[in-house]
Amino acid sequence: MPLKTILQVPRATKKPKKIVKHNDIRIDNYYWLNDRENPEVIDYLNAENAYTKEVMQHTEAFQKDLFEEMKGRIKEDDTSVPYKFNGYWYITRYEKGQDYPVYLRKKESLEAPEEILFDCNEMAKGFAFFNLGSMSISPDNTLASFSTDTVGRRQYTIQIKNLVTGEIYSDKILNTTSSSIWANDNKTLFYCMKDEVTLRSHKVFKHKLHTDTKEDIEVFHEADETFNTFVYKSKSKKYIIIGSSSTVSSEYRFVNADTPDGEFKIFQKRKRDFEYSIAHYNDSFYIISNCDGATNFKLLKTSALKTEKRYWKDVIPHRKDVLLEDIEIFKDYLVVNERENGLNNLRIMSWDGKEDYYLPFESETYTAYISNNPDFDSDVLRYSYNSLTSPSSVIDYNFKTKRSEIKKEQEVLGGKFKKENYESKRIWAPARDGVKVPISLVYKKGTKLDGSSPLLQYAYGSYGSTIDPSFSTVRLSLLDRGFIYAIAHIRGGEYLGRDWYENGKLLHKLNTFYDFIDCSKYLIEQKYTSPKHLYAYGGSAGGMLMGAIINMNPELYNGILAAVPFVDVVTTMLDDTIPLTTGEYDEWGNPNKLEYYNYMKSYSPYDNVEAKQYPNILVTTGLHDSQVQYWEPAKWVAKLRELKTDTNKLLLHTDMDAGHGGASGRFESLKEVALEYAFLLDLEGIHG
Repeated sequence: MPLKTILQVPRATKKPKKIVKHNDIRIDNYYWLNDRENPEVIDYLNAENAYTKEVMQHTEAFQKDLFEEMKGRIKEDDTSVPYKFNGYWYITRYEKGQDYPVYLRKKESLEAPEEILFDCNEMAKGFAFFNLGSMSISPDNTLASFSTDTVGRRQYTIQIKNLVTGEIYSDKILNTTSSSIWANDNKTLFYCMKDEVTLRSHKVFKHKLHTDTKEDIEVFHEADETFNTFVYKSKSKKYIIIGSSSTVSSEYRFVNADTPDGEFKIFQKRKRDFEYSIAHYNDSFYIISNCDGATNFKLLKTSALKTEKRYWKDVIPHRKDVLLEDIEIFKDYLVVNERENGLNNLRIMSWDGKEDYYLPFESETYTAYISNNPDFDSDVLRYSYNSLTSPSSVIDYNFKTKRSEIKKEQEVLGGKFKKENYESKRIWAPARDGVKVPISLVYKKGTKLDGSSPLLQYAYGSYGSTIDPSFSTVRLSLLDRGFIYAIAHIRGGEYLGRDWYENGKLLHKLNTFYDFIDCSKYLIEQKYTSPKHLYAYGGSAGGMLMGAIINMNPELYNGILAAVPFVDVVTTMLDDTIPLTTGEYDEWGNPNKLEYYNYMKSYSPYDNVEAKQYPNILVTTGLHDSQVQYWEPAKWVAKLRELKTDTNKLLLHTDMDAGHGGASGRFESLKEVALEYAFLLDLEGIHG
């Protein structure tokens, strides 16, 4: 019996709302879905969930098998590689059968008795969602400030625990960003507050231990709505630093951590299109900046007494083909994280000028990055390495002996995984404007490359965020069933440097979508797959990418996974009360200006849904999402249901407990992955 005769397809009521801007009238029939307090909205979301469950019911046993298979590769009783900070070794441990981590430490030696700081399994009891945001240990090691979120909206509550007695003090600070920083007096705590409506991080406060939080002093207010503020301590422990950043500019101010009641001094005043970040060493600050036309950034230094731009001196000049991403400062060495031709490099430079070399990496598709190195005096760099075929390793490199030691390689349990059974490579697809777009591929050896294999193409393509080719134990469930996995390094990310990002934002945003489509066409042309077997996946801004490509070229794809998709671009960007909107103007443009309004409207997925055939689509979201509001995917699905002319699957799954990052338990999120994978595999007729 055909599905449509036994299933009630949810239909959202049409309630036309006229939206007028620049004398342009848009009718939004589903605007009313943006009220999560409205029982009719909740009923609609529940109806969509019930429909998804029914359509996917025949895969439920398979979903359970996939979940157990993915969970079975992950070591349940796992422990992080210990790191040393201020006389203690810090360790994160997962215990068998538990969903959340246990944080502990040992004094001076790893043989010392363990001291449990936080057992998140205990703390999470009674909550459908729980996240320990961060913790900060006081310089005398006796206190820990920590933050928790029990909703999933990233509004954290900060509390303070006495690590000697175990007592949690009554100090309770609500609606924060999660992080907090101790001054060197062990009693002054700096933290950031969020705007209640927009959730923008906009104020820095100072709290004194055992005082009423109502008496906390505001030390900085970031009034510009396009900026967020944050606070941290320099690795040297000498300064408390307040940062302000927007998409295209930044500003810092600092105060000596020994005198937290002193005045913060501005490092260098903000200017549009002028970005910088700072790190302290000895009597100097080191600065990564795009000043003087350094598109790919350069490294400069200046005296801690003279921090304005006119005093900055080049240390590593700008290079056209090398993106300077990050630095890590040690007492004897500087480590530079660079990216050239899409690949990460770690450069080691001694302060005395005698040594300057790169760590060697062999593969053509790998990910390497500086890991956690809180100890300023260490002779060891901790970094992480993995590739599409190699599990993640934590490696300690000794500057003095020049030896690397693998401290831990991620274990893939289940007894079936062998890295030599998989192949990865990088290919270059020609885009329509002649630019070559890199694609990282991985598949199991023996997979047919004759156009008959299923392929999942993934990308993000916004905010200059680079999707590196990294290992995933979860993905093996697709690779082992014959899927090829492809990461398209499209414009809008920074894989090929800062220009790669600049050419995929604002009035160049269409390049992002065109690149993805042109990569799809190339993968089909090169016989990696065919339109009957090609699937696309993207989340958040990558969900917008999914919406755009199926409006432009729906015929290329058999199925789409869109996670927490940002699809109602124009309406959202016109509403400055929605969390994070104003800070996004430099990424997408400000639609209050006609040029940006028209351009945005030309690609906004929701505004461009038409009466035509679309691929099979599974959309996922979270009711409490603070980044992309749940109503965007809900409205998009409602409009697609109304207009699409095919009988392909269209499913919406809303997690009624979670936010942007999905479920909070260690393995809970795998249930959503199992649903997504079952959706893809079912379309391929694979059920085991």
